[in-house]
Amino acid sequence: MVFSSTTFLFVLLPIVLLGHALLRTTSGRNVFLLIISLLFYAWGEGPFVLVMLAAILVNHFAALGIERAPDAKTKKRRMAYTIAFDLGLLVVFKYANFIVDNLNIAFQTRSIKPLYIAEVHLPIGISFFIFQSISYVLDVYRGDTEVQRKVARTALYITLFPQLIAGPIVRYTDVAAQMKERRVQRDAFAEGVQRFIIGLAKKILLADPLGYIADQLFGAPVGALGADAAWLGVVCYAFQIYFDFSAYSDMAIGLGKMLGFQFLENFNYPYLAASVREFWQRWHISLSTWFRDYLYIPLGGSRVTARRTYFNLVIVFFLCGLWHGASWNFVAWGLLHGLFLALERAGLDRWIQRLPVVLRHGYTLFVVLVGWVLFRAEDGTHAWQYLQAMAGLNAAPTYYAAFYFDPEILLTLLAAAMFSMPLYPVLERRLSGQGAWVEGLRLLALLVLFAFSISTLVNSTYNPFIYFRF
Repeated sequence: MVFSSTTFLFVLLPIVLLGHALLRTTSGRNVFLLIISLLFYAWGEGPFVLVMLAAILVNHFAALGIERAPDAKTKKRRMAYTIAFDLGLLVVFKYANFIVDNLNIAFQTRSIKPLYIAEVHLPIGISFFIFQSISYVLDVYRGDTEVQRKVARTALYITLFPQLIAGPIVRYTDVAAQMKERRVQRDAFAEGVQRFIIGLAKKILLADPLGYIADQLFGAPVGALGADAAWLGVVCYAFQIYFDFSAYSDMAIGLGKMLGFQFLENFNYPYLAASVREFWQRWHISLSTWFRDYLYIPLGGSRVTARRTYFNLVIVFFLCGLWHGASWNFVAWGLLHGLFLALERAGLDRWIQRLPVVLRHGYTLFVVLVGWVLFRAEDGTHAWQYLQAMAGLNAAPTYYAAFYFDPEILLTLLAAAMFSMPLYPVLERRLSGQGAWVEGLRLLALLVLFAFSISTLVNSTYNPFIYFRF
């Protein structure tokens, strides 16, 4: 079940808000949210909810074992076993077929009999809840947080439905106190409703129509694409993935506020970045900080030699790419970003800073858009051919951008460009304190936005969930 579905919006969400409001104690609300979260996940994944339950139980009791370890050596060994279990779940359910397919390619060159395994189902959101489990165990091991002794609270932390299937990745330290005691304040609830409506609108009104164009162009015969059509396709995809992903984060943060939780921000207008480094400070912040704190810094970060720092960056983004999906395309995307981060640290950044701001933004967007081609293409051959089309190397193209332009798409592209910048926060700040009429106007605008989003959702057959590979 996803947030942008009528079942969630008109069945589950009212039940959640009503049930949560009727319960007066934090412990009662926690049990209620845990049951709802498990039902939410089981709705689409069925018996694979057992995988998540296994992760919960192992990590809960392993964390207790780590805290009670008699010495540092035992403590470290128990931590390592637990992380190995978590990563083992990822390998089995996310990478098993990928590993076997690549082994068979190697076996074929040596005339070795290929391996055969059945197609392994990928439980939705497994990368998110495994990374949350790992961060909890590592924080307990490091002494950065107290161990949770109640298994129900550990389960709620890992399964909490607002961020379960599409993030943001929540640290246990950020919600531990809120699970013990929280209150739903009227202002926070109102902010949560507003944030949820804005996220829903971003998903339905911006991400989906632009994603439809991107799907058509990435699905067209690559050799027949004109350069303008190829660029239109990747620009539409860049807006789709941003507004889709940030929309789910908005809705998760908004739902959290409605339930008394405060989740950290996950996006900060990444397409305004003037370097690849800044892009990653603004894009999927919870993931980039996870890799920074639990991989990059333990590897030595930037406190080691320059060569080792560059190596650390490349390794981190190799794994970041692999985290996104079991495909060499994702690995290539991660390595591209890792390479440019290393180049910027090696001196490219100092040269870029001398350029006019427009050129700095242009450089960053060019790298990001090339990366999105690798991310979106079906395979390496498709990505390479698409990049050739973007470069205008197709001799006799038959697909042109003009074929896809109509007033609605042009308006959607314009709106996407405008709202990829902090237009709304600036307007909100300037209109703040201007009187009750401004609040009334904002309320009316939100109601119209919600109604338009629901109308579009009901009448649309295109509502993709693009995180199925995560």
